[in-house]
Amino acid sequence: MSEILSQEEIDNLLNAMASGNNNAIEHTPVNEKKVSIYDFARPSKFGKEQLRTLEVIFDNFARISSSFLTGYLRTTTNIEVISSEQVTYGEFNNSLLNPVVLSIIDFNPFKGSIILDLSSSIGYSMIDRILGGTGETISKTRDFTEIEVILLSKIMEKLVERLEEPWKQVCEIRPHLEKVETNSQFAQIMSPNEMVALVTLSIKVGDVEGLMNFCIPYIVIEPIVGNLNTKHWFSTVENNDGQYRPFVEKHLEEARVPISVIVGKTNITVDEFINIQVGDVIPLDSYVTSDFKVKVGDLTKFYAKPGINKGKNAIQITSVIRKGE
Repeated sequence: MSEILSQEEIDNLLNAMASGNNNAIEHTPVNEKKVSIYDFARPSKFGKEQLRTLEVIFDNFARISSSFLTGYLRTTTNIEVISSEQVTYGEFNNSLLNPVVLSIIDFNPFKGSIILDLSSSIGYSMIDRILGGTGETISKTRDFTEIEVILLSKIMEKLVERLEEPWKQVCEIRPHLEKVETNSQFAQIMSPNEMVALVTLSIKVGDVEGLMNFCIPYIVIEPIVGNLNTKHWFSTVENNDGQYRPFVEKHLEEARVPISVIVGKTNITVDEFINIQVGDVIPLDSYVTSDFKVKVGDLTKFYAKPGINKGKNAIQITSVIRKGE
């Protein structure tokens, strides 16, 4: 079947014939099929939107963890999300340098584990802060001692606990730290060809800077990977707002607020104020029959009449001041 020419191609053909320049005719194929490259060795498992959602999750984790570490280490700690990408587990593992701080985290209730990789320089700095130092790192890398690994494990346990809150928008998780490894060879938790999402965060403890990487295998979060999208995220946020509203309203209703009754006001001189004696009468700007203003905090909200109730001074609300009155 012959191809159908577009109007532009027809115009070019007529102009070329009129000028006698047949070489000027250029033919552009129409309906050209686009071929996308698919790498069977690196199949794409995570979409761009899913990676962006992971960034949002770990951005919340970064804020929570920054506050915790600042108090725990008694020094300013900043954590920020840098990027997210999908790589093979082999590529992630080959990029690790020994010694390294690898926390293997059981991602309960899902089968399998995720990995938290922390720069060794940050590990040394944290240990120095815990032991009373200034948080300096060491100039020459060395293996971590058993005591240092135990100290790091305590910190990693606290960070793992702070994963629950950010992930609530997607699913309920109960992660716990399985172990901390300082040699990447002992962290072969899956096949090198398996695809993982790698979320990279920058961390600064005092003056020491480093990286924190979360390696999340696709096979671990495959049951919920469909929830890693903005539509599900915002719908969950709206549901949570409705869930917490009765709780917030209940506590607001129980909050105590100060109430004061303004009997009246007047102006006197400093000399009169200094010479006030017992029995002196101070005229006010109100009358015996006037309604008193009732203030809730600093806001005048009611008018009331004075009286006595069960032997105590009291007021009776006569009207409510609406907004704008």
